[in-house]
Amino acid sequence: MNRDSNIYTFGFAAVMVVIVASVLAFTSSSLKDLQNENIRNEKMKNILSTVGVDVSREDAQKYYDRIITQQLAVKSDGSVNSALNPFEDIDLVKEIKKEKNLQNFPLYVAEIDDEKFYIVELRGFGLWDAIWGYISFQSDFNTVKGVSFDHKGETAGLGAEITKDWFKNSFVDEKIFNSYGEFVGITVLKGNNDPKNKDKNDHEVDAISGSTITGDGVTDMIYERLENYISYMKINLII
Repeated sequence: MNRDSNIYTFGFAAVMVVIVASVLAFTSSSLKDLQNENIRNEKMKNILSTVGVDVSREDAQKYYDRIITQQLAVKSDGSVNSALNPFEDIDLVKEIKKEKNLQNFPLYVAEIDDEKFYIVELRGFGLWDAIWGYISFQSDFNTVKGVSFDHKGETAGLGAEITKDWFKNSFVDEKIFNSYGEFVGITVLKGNNDPKNKDKNDHEVDAISGSTITGDGVTDMIYERLENYISYMKINLII
């Protein structure tokens, strides 16, 4: 075959494309189990971080199995779907597209030194794309123990600040019910009268400068997700 011909050139290129594609497909397939394991461990790590347990991704499974005593798939009517394991079976990306009465809401129960904590998975929308995370509560299911936030495409130095400790720490000890027992959530508020977050009964945290839309997204995400657990709280807790 004439190596200077167009047929040879196109044929050689086609063969190389097939070879490279095959190598990439094999590599991707070989790494898939490892990637999935890393995702699982990172999820466990983030759940644990909301109750003050900071561990490496490699140690996450060990501590998760020790501390998380219940994994519940809660329904909007307060019942529990015992057929589902929320960690394995519930994907909020898909779940939030369903009607409320058809959704399942993940709830994780942690026990540390005989104290119980409730952890709720969150998902919403920021300025550019999805935001998500976890929020944990003390045994009253009202007082925030801790939070963990992440995002897909918020602006560095602005909306992306939701991942920073200074912002997450501002939620600690805030309440989601007012003194009348009404669910009010927590508002990320620009011009908050309590910028140092000393008042833990105002249901507000100070907003990130220049990131009003992302802050509103966090506010909406917390309210929209948590209101789906109220029936469960009323059935199982005194609120």
